[in-house]
Amino acid sequence: MENSDKKATRIWKTRRVVGDILIALTVIFTLYLCVIMSHRINTVVLKDSYVEIFLYERIVCVFFLLFALDVRFGFFTRMKTVPLKMLGWMLRILVVFVVCVILFFSGRIIAGGFLHTAGEAKTALVLGLALENGKPTNDLLSRLDTAQQYLESHPDAMLILTGGNPDASGKTEAAVMRETLLERGVPEEKLLLEDQAETTKENFLDVKRMIDPNEPVVLITSDYHMDRAVRTAKAAGFTDAMRMPAPSSALSFGANVLWEVILELNELTLKQ
Repeated sequence: MENSDKKATRIWKTRRVVGDILIALTVIFTLYLCVIMSHRINTVVLKDSYVEIFLYERIVCVFFLLFALDVRFGFFTRMKTVPLKMLGWMLRILVVFVVCVILFFSGRIIAGGFLHTAGEAKTALVLGLALENGKPTNDLLSRLDTAQQYLESHPDAMLILTGGNPDASGKTEAAVMRETLLERGVPEEKLLLEDQAETTKENFLDVKRMIDPNEPVVLITSDYHMDRAVRTAKAAGFTDAMRMPAPSSALSFGANVLWEVILELNELTLKQ
């Protein structure tokens, strides 16, 4: 009996330590999201979309906090009566399931950003990103850096710059990318624009009217966006979509991964 008590004490001590760490990490991540998303909501064109995603991100944080608190205190199953204890177990299973789903999709998105399969193609498709106060973000500039690298190693290729969502001055994502590349000395004849689409899905549907989707095409987008971009391209009919991920900002990487998770889960829900 004494050994059992010591074992139970060790388990609870471990749970307290792990729980305290998880609670601290969740609070820090939630504050981090608030800072990142508040900045974006105040600077981007698509404010409504960012506000909606931010709401879902906070709901995810609530599930992570419930998980951390349950690890720390075990409150879900502390009820004395059997019905309440069963309810607690069901709630615990729900929270653990949601946390596992979020972590699974996050891992897949992160892993997808490391895959680089770009080969020979006549066309490289550069996906746009919401402008901040009419200017390209660091992640969008990184996509353009990657596009330039591909063009330098494949001088016969063409770049298709995608993205609508005009700012207050009327400039679209694609137009701003074009201006930036021209300033860098990229020949104008190497650039084609798709400047009407508002989403990744619309990007590919519009580009499908410009090129043969059965021809190889290199997709250039941020590492956190690559996994969803490839699947969206294939769903739109592109049979040979190759990957060339652009490195993204480490500062906002966590927020971007969670953004992608929410969009992927939303797409899965809409398909049901």
